[in-house]
Formats: sequence, C-alpha cells, structure tokens
Amino acid sequence: MHSLSFRVTYLFKKYYNKMASPGEVKQLFQLLDRLPDEELVAMMHNEWDNIQQDEPLFDSVKSLEILNTILPTTVSEKNVLKEAKIIKFSGIRRISIAAAVLIFISIGIYLFTSTEIDPQIPRFSKVIVHEIPPGGKRAVLTLTNGRTIILDSLKNGNIVKTSTFEINKTEEGLLVYHSYKSNTRSIGNSDFNIISTPRGGEYKVILPDGSKVWLNAASSIKFPAVFTGNTREIYLKGEAYFEVAKNASIPFRVKSKYAEIQVLGTHFNARAYNDELSVKTTLVEGSVKIRTRSSVNLLKPGEQAVLERNNLTIIKDVDVEEQLAWKNGLFQFNDASLENVMKQAALWYDLTIRYEGKISKRHFTGKISRKVNASEFLNMLKYTGVEYKRDGKVIVIKN
Repeated sequence: MHSLSFRVTYLFKKYYNKMASPGEVKQLFQLLDRLPDEELVAMMHNEWDNIQQDEPLFDSVKSLEILNTILPTTVSEKNVLKEAKIIKFSGIRRISIAAAVLIFISIGIYLFTSTEIDPQIPRFSKVIVHEIPPGGKRAVLTLTNGRTIILDSLKNGNIVKTSTFEINKTEEGLLVYHSYKSNTRSIGNSDFNIISTPRGGEYKVILPDGSKVWLNAASSIKFPAVFTGNTREIYLKGEAYFEVAKNASIPFRVKSKYAEIQVLGTHFNARAYNDELSVKTTLVEGSVKIRTRSSVNLLKPGEQAVLERNNLTIIKDVDVEEQLAWKNGLFQFNDASLENVMKQAALWYDLTIRYEGKISKRHFTGKISRKVNASEFLNMLKYTGVEYKRDGKVIVIKN
C-alpha cells in the first residue's frame, strides 16, 4: 500500500468518529488530492466492505450495485479487485472519487441510490453553512386538568403523583406510568392524559399496564392514567410502535381515524396521520384484529393492513424492517418515491417542502441515520441528482 494510504485511513477514522482537529481535516483533503487514483478506488472498496461487515445494510448484489454507482463508471469491480488494471482518471474524476468517499465516511453510511441517476450530474455539493439539526427526544404531556408539561425541559424524576397513579421521567426520552391498583375505583377511564410529539420530536412511554409505546414525530396518544373496566383503550394520531403487555381478560385497543386495532399482547406499528389518506398497521409478532366500518380482518406477522377510503388491503410479506426504521434511528427507503422521502425528512427536521414544476418520478433505496443534520440528508439527495434550494426551513425541490 502507498505510504500515504496509511495516513489517509487513520484520518478517515478520526473524521468518521468526529475526533479530527481542523488541521487534520485540512490534511485529509490535501492527501486525498495526492493519493494515486488506484489507491483511492481500492480504499473506497475496503471502507465500504468494512461498513457492510460491521453493520450490513444491503445484500451482496445491492451492495455492489451501490458501490458501482458511487465509483466513476469507467471503473469496474473486475478491474479493481481481480485484474488490478486501473484506469487513470482526470483530476475531476479523482476529486469525484475522493468526495464520494468522504460523503459516506463522514456521514457514517448509508448512501441513497436512485433508479434514474444521470452520469452528467455533479457528484458533490457544498455543505450548507447554517445547520438544521435532527429531531430529538421532545414531547408535551397534557394532564386531565389541562395542565401541560414540556417533557424535554424537565430533569429526571417524579413529575406527577396522586392517590391513584404517578408519572416518572426515568431517562431522556422515556416516561413511565405507575398505577396503584387498590385505589383505582376513584378514577375513571374518562380521565385521559395526552402525550404529543412535535415535528422533529420522538418519545417513549410505558403505560400503566406495562405496555410500551414509541411515538414518532408529529404524533400523539390519548389514554387513561389508570386503566379500569374491561378494555385498555388508546387513541392514536400520527405514528407509533406498540409492544403490548399481555392480558387475555382485558383487550388492548388502539383507535385511529377510520379503524380500530384490537390485540391481547403483540408488537405492531400503526401509522394514522391526519393529512394522509391511508391508515397502515404492520404486525411484527402476535396477532391483531383490524376493525373498520364494514369488516373485521385478522393480521399475521409480516403483514400490513392498508385502509384507504374505506377499502382495506392486506399486504403480505411487507418489509417490516423498513416500516420500523424510524423507531431504530434510521431513515430506510426501498424504491421510495421522492415525495415519500421528502415527507419523512419534513417530519423529522421540521421542514416545509415545495416543488417547482413536475415532481420527479425518481425512486430511492438506502438507509440513513436519523442523527445526521438536514444538510447531510439533503446533500446525499443532491448526490443522486435531486436539485433543491433552501430558504431557512423551506426546501424547494427543482424539476
């Protein structure tokens, strides 16, 4: 290996782990410009393989397809890995390779691929100076008496304590309810609490029965501070993932617009935003009943129920990992439309998305950490050929 490669690899690691000093970052760019083309390409393959080995994002075929998309079209996997016949590139091509390496190393992955990439589109774009940070653990608790509590500004500890229940913030982004069963007669199911997340927020709640709920951005659940009676009823707006505590004698019901989900103990994701035409329920394990105005359907693990305009469709073998990516700290797209991609970005970064001209029919596949800043997210889109302009939090997608 060229002697410069060892230094570049070292600086890559520091840059990736956000430990590089400004001087080291400057040196990294300088060395990239000096490193021979063949070693840049070989290093890129090596770093990509490391990422795939540590945390596989795609199968081997998709991985190679993505890597070949990043690399200049004049370089083939066969040339680099088997015959070592490296084609010399112009200075522009060398910078393109170096920039592409930095894009995925600095962000920690997770490249988009597009089904309609134009090879003439510039491969790198300038990072926006004024960063829009990613969303975080933000939510508001509204009590029965109308009192509101901003959860992200509170220290850990007890928030509310009554004769029938108490609420504790046990760690960042987690709220835990505990009810005193001996005193539940003094409280009714009409005494509801509401936990809501803003755009750019997420939160986890452990309900009085021990069920766990993860709330996505711009979502809310309404539920009794103490479950009494013969059912456990939750009202959902937006998106949430549920791990329901088993209790065969007291069914758990999630009500949203147009549909009701009934379970005894199971894991599922429900999406019911008011501005979306469809309500989606994805079952991870167990079983759930989907009740609509006109039908009752039983879901099996790996299936998704899509209710749109009173028409219910059951999708078998849905990509569960993609549906739960938001809960696991990722954006994940599998042949997703540009509108779908930007809608998720808008929720997480609290952006307003506008389009100039016709909306591109381009589709995207890939994973991205939800911890990256909006500029990093948008620049990866630009890498695939999506042009945009930004005015504060307003993003205009150009045709």
